[in-house]
Amino acid sequence: MQRIHIIGGGLAGFTAAITAAESGARVTVHEAHHTLGGRARTAEGPYPTNEGPHALYRHGPHWAWLAQRDLLGPVATVSLLQATRLRFRLDGTLRRTPPPGLLRLTRRAGHAPVDTDFRTWATGQAGEETARAAAHYAAIALFHHDPGSLSAAFVQERLRRAAALPPEARYPVGGWAQLIDRMAARAWNMSVRIETATRIDPGTLDTLARTGPVVVATSLDAARSLLNDPTLAWDSGRTALIDLALRTRRGDAFAVSDLDAPGWIEQEVRQRPPEQLSGAQDHTPAPAGVRLFQGQFPVAPGESKAAGIARAEELLNLGHPGWRDRTEWRREALAAGRTGAVDRPGTTWRDRPAIDRGNGIYLAGDQVAAPGLLSEVSFNSGLEAALLAVGASQRPRTSRPVLDLEHG
Repeated sequence: MQRIHIIGGGLAGFTAAITAAESGARVTVHEAHHTLGGRARTAEGPYPTNEGPHALYRHGPHWAWLAQRDLLGPVATVSLLQATRLRFRLDGTLRRTPPPGLLRLTRRAGHAPVDTDFRTWATGQAGEETARAAAHYAAIALFHHDPGSLSAAFVQERLRRAAALPPEARYPVGGWAQLIDRMAARAWNMSVRIETATRIDPGTLDTLARTGPVVVATSLDAARSLLNDPTLAWDSGRTALIDLALRTRRGDAFAVSDLDAPGWIEQEVRQRPPEQLSGAQDHTPAPAGVRLFQGQFPVAPGESKAAGIARAEELLNLGHPGWRDRTEWRREALAAGRTGAVDRPGTTWRDRPAIDRGNGIYLAGDQVAAPGLLSEVSFNSGLEAALLAVGASQRPRTSRPVLDLEHG
């Protein structure tokens, strides 16, 4: 069996590495940075944070896969008390409940069509006002400035899972870096070679491809440059991110969903679910009396980060009065093209860049042809890419086509 090379040490890369190693393959992971994680990297600083709120969805495929391998680790969930402190901004005011039609739209409406935009379909189902609120609420799982313009089927699936009761979302305690560390340790124990600070260029990729299958588990932008393939493109979103450490005050909202425009702010989730062992360590990122809040506010192409942050501050004024005087720490960022694939009307995940690129090259990541919600796309594509690479590595070879780096 030939050695399988995996470029990228994030969620997709280590899913592929573990899957290939479990099949008996020899595997090497090449990571360009000094630290592992990719988009799942937890930032260093006084308060460890991810690039926006990161969650595992319990009914997703990688939840069971991680649990079977004892890789989940301690996770936190939204408690009933926290759920009662969820607030909604609608028509400029803060409310305790969303419009009744929004819940009906998520639970009673039939399957939405692929070839119609969500705004048009939802308006026919529940009226224009409810359709607008539902589209903006769905932004928590879309990170897109205009969710109503996307495929109705695509948005409806994400809306249903984001609004599920009890909530599906689970948060790895200590940040996603803890999850990546566990995956990397398992890969290492299975004799996977892990090489950090190793940047692969097109020439190096050509050399690797001559010796065995290669899984490119990077962002789509990086894969497009590495493979010199202009067809590797798909719509994503741009999002202004804000992280705040606030001194707590009675009456603060746990989370605020903006139904007037796409946007969301939530408090760090610390309470562990009942099924978790009571002795699990709680890696709390903020000291007593201080809570970490994270928000994401999609911005349109050409719109500035400042415009998104301004909307965040409006939401903070409503849900956390006096927040400026209570701020212990603050950080802002703009995530461009880092929010996964979004599907326009008439397209599904099957229309995205294919995993099998030919010539023993396979693609994995959050914008490729694989189903799922957010990080589930990375997992599913990493799994599929590994299985294809293992199959290719076991086939006898007389000669191997050489990549045409000039024409992709």
